[in-house]
Amino acid sequence: MDAGDELLQRTRAFARQVVMPGAPRWETERRIAREALSAAAAIGLTGIEVPVAQGGLGLGYRVKARVAELLGAADFGFTMSLLNTHNVAAKLAREAPAALARRHVPDLLAGRRLGCTALTEPGAGSDFAAIVTRATRTPQGWRLDGAKAWITNAAEAELIVLYAQTDAGRGAPGIACFLVEATRAGFVREPAFALTGQHAIGTGGFRLDGYLARDDELLQPPGQAFKSALRSINGARVYIAAMCNGMVGEALRVALDYGGRRHSFGQPLAGHQGWRWRLAEAATELEASRGLVAQAAERVENGADAQLAAAQAKLFATRMAERQLPALAQAMGAEGLREQHPFGRHLAGARVACFVDGASEMLLERIAALQRAALAENPKE
Repeated sequence: MDAGDELLQRTRAFARQVVMPGAPRWETERRIAREALSAAAAIGLTGIEVPVAQGGLGLGYRVKARVAELLGAADFGFTMSLLNTHNVAAKLAREAPAALARRHVPDLLAGRRLGCTALTEPGAGSDFAAIVTRATRTPQGWRLDGAKAWITNAAEAELIVLYAQTDAGRGAPGIACFLVEATRAGFVREPAFALTGQHAIGTGGFRLDGYLARDDELLQPPGQAFKSALRSINGARVYIAAMCNGMVGEALRVALDYGGRRHSFGQPLAGHQGWRWRLAEAATELEASRGLVAQAAERVENGADAQLAAAQAKLFATRMAERQLPALAQAMGAEGLREQHPFGRHLAGARVACFVDGASEMLLERIAALQRAALAENPKE
């Protein structure tokens, strides 16, 4: 068994023993599950893609996508929170100056600090190039001013990878990337957002009012940051799709188990043709979605252009989850309403998945644009 298989085995046990029983409580208490994040860190889940030399596991993206599916089966919000901390650790390990990485990566890997990535603003969501948070060069470094909103982990994160505009009106080429510490002057955290569900995701926002980032905290200058962010977004779309697969897979497992035990009109539910067909359709769509995720994950890991594959995987998986989770809940009858089953949380997770890292409508436009471009390049194919 290789290191990736061992991690997946630990993840599967962790999801069953820690995340599944804890998720209803975290939702009731409306909080990030920091104790579970620390436990996840202890088995290596905060360092999947972090190089071994920097304390991580040095594994590839495809393992990360499989981890996302296994954890997503237990709870979408917790998985998003964990992976966002992992993403900050991996970015700092790869791209930060060595001294900065040594200062912060160990705390992220150990789960002592949470990380988040701040792109979205009150007036700029899927249109990332429209951000207006300002970065102004000063003799002391970079002054940051502006507001971020709808950020995973922002309710508590101590380390933030933040994107800001260095040249008003310039758009994408003017965007730079900085590391921000929430404990320093000029950082003002907003209250966590009260949502209809999935509070373990820690969704919130913050303001920057004269925050000073040092020169070594400029992670990527204008001209590089936007392109790097788009690559990261492609990866996020794929693991969100994998999480949707995990939610549907777990719902299908629960429904199949229940259908063998619950009797209706003198026979098990599974003895009714209509019931079996409903679950067969869910299983078929789930396997199709897994195929799209596997294809996209391979492209991400190999450094190939993953724009189209990632967009298609996320669009299909989110729509599949929104179709099949209600159908599988209905197959459970009123039993599906019990909190011990994941249907309510997973339905909320599927709704969140439709918005994060590119709303479904934006993905449709992106897919259409890429198709037009491909046709223009190869008109006879």
